Amino acid sequence: MDVELNMTFITLDGYVEVEKYRYLYFLIMLTLYLLIICCNSMIVFLILIHQNLHEPMYIFIAALLINSVFFSTTIYPKILIDSLSESYDISYPACLFQVFILYSVAISDFLLLAAMSYDRYVSICKPLQYSSIMRKTTVNVLLCLAWFLPAIQVAGGILLFANGKRCNFSLMGFFCNSLFVRFYCVITGWQFAYGFFLMLNGALPLLFILYTYTRIFIISFQSRREVRSKVAQTCLPHLRVLISFTCFCTSEVVIPRVKFNVSKTVRLIMGLQVVVYTPLFNPIIYGLKMKVIYQHLKRLLCHGKLK
Repeated sequence: MDVELNMTFITLDGYVEVEKYRYLYFLIMLTLYLLIICCNSMIVFLILIHQNLHEPMYIFIAALLINSVFFSTTIYPKILIDSLSESYDISYPACLFQVFILYSVAISDFLLLAAMSYDRYVSICKPLQYSSIMRKTTVNVLLCLAWFLPAIQVAGGILLFANGKRCNFSLMGFFCNSLFVRFYCVITGWQFAYGFFLMLNGALPLLFILYTYTRIFIISFQSRREVRSKVAQTCLPHLRVLISFTCFCTSEVVIPRVKFNVSKTVRLIMGLQVVVYTPLFNPIIYGLKMKVIYQHLKRLLCHGKLK
């Protein structure tokens, strides 16, 4: 009976000295979670209530920040529970759900960043055609593709793995990540092929983004100073987000599979970067570096102080 029960749970083996710093862990993670919720929600709120932010670029930014809230809400409550718990187990279905959210949000973010790059490409390289290309219908279609297509694709992959025979019941991490494939005794050809297909779904938008920004920078350097200023104001924040997000996705997929020994402390730090950096710093980058959003944010905060 105990063996059968253990086979339905996965032990998260990525925590470091939780027993000694239990309440410190909890306080830090709770603070980070609340900051993530507040920062992302504030920017999304500003985009919703201000008419001059109802443009494709800002709508895609809001969608990206909503993804961050969704991802964090899937990961942080379990971390908070574990920090006050004596055991660090997660049920097998809940673990697969975390993996589903992790991959769905990652691919969705790449698609949203690709949609933003396309919006900037049309705005800067084809300004006279912008209103006819980036219509409300186009934006809605891109949003639906960015949100629902990854979910459907990743769900197919999870179903392929769900009933696989498991030989390993621990995971070196404090949330379920790409290392979940080590649970299984055998990886079939279909499972490997589908995993490669999902990786391509993240790589292809990245190639499209690189192409569009290359075209944008070539045209901007050949244009007037005003165009270069527009590129700097609207494209550089996207590039900062893209570079950091790509680096963390690469490290999340590649580093855990490297065969050399890495201490639990290093793995914990790497895992924290995934759950902290992108969800917390994306709204800060967009809030401070996007001029129109910053003006509304400053007005909101100053108005609050005056009251």
